[in-house]
Amino acid sequence: MSMDSVKHVILVLSGKGGVGKSSVTVQLALSLARAGHKVGVLDVDLTGPNIPRMFNVEGEKVTQGAHGWVPVPVGGKAEEGKGSICCMSLGFLLRDRGDSVVWRGPKKTAMVRQFMTDVIWGELDYLLIDTPPGTSDEHISLAEQMRTVNPDGAVIVTTPQAVATADVRKEINFCKKVGLEILGVVENMSGFVCPHCSECTNVFSSGGGKTMAEQFSVEFFGAVPIDPSFNLMIESQSSGEGRKTPLVEQYGKSKLCPIFKEITDGLVAKVNP
Repeated sequence: MSMDSVKHVILVLSGKGGVGKSSVTVQLALSLARAGHKVGVLDVDLTGPNIPRMFNVEGEKVTQGAHGWVPVPVGGKAEEGKGSICCMSLGFLLRDRGDSVVWRGPKKTAMVRQFMTDVIWGELDYLLIDTPPGTSDEHISLAEQMRTVNPDGAVIVTTPQAVATADVRKEINFCKKVGLEILGVVENMSGFVCPHCSECTNVFSSGGGKTMAEQFSVEFFGAVPIDPSFNLMIESQSSGEGRKTPLVEQYGKSKLCPIFKEITDGLVAKVNP
């Protein structure tokens, strides 16, 4: 099994599209790496594989090792004693970023199973799995495969407004039906941080994720505002302007970094009681 040396497996889920699962996954990985952990990111959002672009490794190609696919390292080789990130995504296997993936359920299921069994992660402290929205074929396939690797559980991502939490509640019920523990809830897009005065305005209201967590008696990890500077940082990495400074190092200057440090500390404490 390719995950024999992976200590913790964590899924990032949401029943609603557009809530920022990939953004949360990337920032969890950056925060864990900044804390010195070896992190892998598996992108199983087959129709919208954004992880390669967000990590600025979109042009990289997956190599075939003796025992399977070798994930793509983020930011080069890790220094001794410091954290590292590697990732795997269908985005690496597409000829062009604009190519659409028009697959029926069985082919999607087969692809997810291949990602779960044929990627050689090596020794990892954490493997984060970025999933598509809803409870589709990919989720059912993941739930079946997860039984063999004993996952720690799922981080549920929502936005504050009622229309989002209503869909995310379905994801929580899905987790309960398949026996997947819910580690905690992250409320994303909880306000907008003005780039000029740093004032936070509740564009999409606030507190919906916390209320939902209380209703289901699960832990609330924290609320994350929209910060345009984070998006600019990602774009600078993608365009090449920020490539001189590793993304993990750049992220330390982001206003979201201390927020995600608290979220990550809560997550680590949850899986390492």
